[in-house]
Amino acid sequence: MSKVDTAWLRMERPTNRMMITGVLVLAGTLSHARLKALLAERFLAYRRFRQKAVVGVNGAHWVEDEDFDLDWHVRVAALAGDPGKRELEAFVSDLASSPLDTARPLWQFHLVENYRGASALVARIHHSYADGLALVQVLLSLTDTAPQPEAQAELASTWLRRDRGSVLERLLEPMQGGMQKAIAAGGKTWEKFAQMLADPAIAASIAHEGSEITRELAIALTLPDDPETALKGRLGVAKRVAWADPLPLAEVKVLGKALGCTVNDVLLACAAGAIRGYLRDEGGDVDGVTIRATVPVNLRPLEHAKKLGNHFGLVFLDLPIGEPNPLRRLERVAACMRDLKGRRQAVVAFGLLAALGMAPAALQGPALELFSRKASAVATNVPGPQQPLFLAGVEVRELMFWVPQTGSIALGISILSYNGNVHFGVIGDHKRVRDPDAIVQRFAGEFEKLLLIALMEDWSETFGAPDAAATLARYA
Repeated sequence: MSKVDTAWLRMERPTNRMMITGVLVLAGTLSHARLKALLAERFLAYRRFRQKAVVGVNGAHWVEDEDFDLDWHVRVAALAGDPGKRELEAFVSDLASSPLDTARPLWQFHLVENYRGASALVARIHHSYADGLALVQVLLSLTDTAPQPEAQAELASTWLRRDRGSVLERLLEPMQGGMQKAIAAGGKTWEKFAQMLADPAIAASIAHEGSEITRELAIALTLPDDPETALKGRLGVAKRVAWADPLPLAEVKVLGKALGCTVNDVLLACAAGAIRGYLRDEGGDVDGVTIRATVPVNLRPLEHAKKLGNHFGLVFLDLPIGEPNPLRRLERVAACMRDLKGRRQAVVAFGLLAALGMAPAALQGPALELFSRKASAVATNVPGPQQPLFLAGVEVRELMFWVPQTGSIALGISILSYNGNVHFGVIGDHKRVRDPDAIVQRFAGEFEKLLLIALMEDWSETFGAPDAAATLARYA
């Protein structure tokens, strides 16, 4: 097992399960037998999913499961009564809180047979197998672009390349080509990291000098802890998930162009506004407060996303939840995103993860906690195909997923676009986020505020993208 994958395996805690959890809501019914046949043909074509993780003295490695049983990994469930979205969210929440069996390959599919007169599929896969981008690719390899499998259009190998200019490419493309630097940095990072931990003054001095990679590490170490809000504090075992009704992607794109920023900027600014409203209703004083979210950044070519393993770094993104003006929030998020694109923070994070995989397991927890104190959320944005997909002949109506939080981080934000819509979801620790639905229900309202500002703009003289700062000056 690679050192980075080993680090993710070691991060497993009762208070934060290192699983990527996904939900596919189907437009019709899917039988257990058809699902098993599909997984046997396509999912198990990835040999890794027949293997289990074994931890030894010298690290972890993958071992073939000689007692592999597909029936154990593919479960059937029925929700009580006449289940709707709330009941499905509760079912997914329980699964997201429950560990996978370490004596078996770390994944399961749960087929819900009675959701709104159709079926839903919940997938749980441990992060040590692959990062979110690769696992989305794996799940898409189970689907077809038409009801009949023979009409499959090789979606799994082409969807990322066809959608040039997508949300993901805008955010991640500048980081590509950094993978070799990240791998090379991993072997040296632990020594520097341990040195800086032993003497914070060293980190402070290096932050202003030295090589680019080492300087980024020093800057990360010297970041102040995130401010105390309701999101901070002791975590529990129970997690709760929620997702909002989808937004039309075309409207988000038009709004981004009108305000001179990216789709990703708009969506993350809406997320910041939703968190602000939730914390204020919980009685928190958030005025002037800025929290950070760790954002995964891909470090390999997008066409290689179908390969398993973890090949991403993390960057710290400012979420200005203390800013009451929606447009100013957007401007600040966009400025932070532009700054991050020109830096090597993600490369350093990948090197650090590799270093933690090499270091003694007992040291990983304190190091992880040090970095998790510097953020309050994890935010992930993945573009799916903009066409309907079919799973064993049944149309996929909605897609949603959640990545795990690390250390003491209590909130996860997930954004995924699919078939012309943007889907927004939240996973939260039940002690810190009592009602994640109260966050997701604010998402559309935050988007509407920005849309109203754009509609107030005078478009009579020219058609184009006005400068966001100029627009802000008129409506601040």
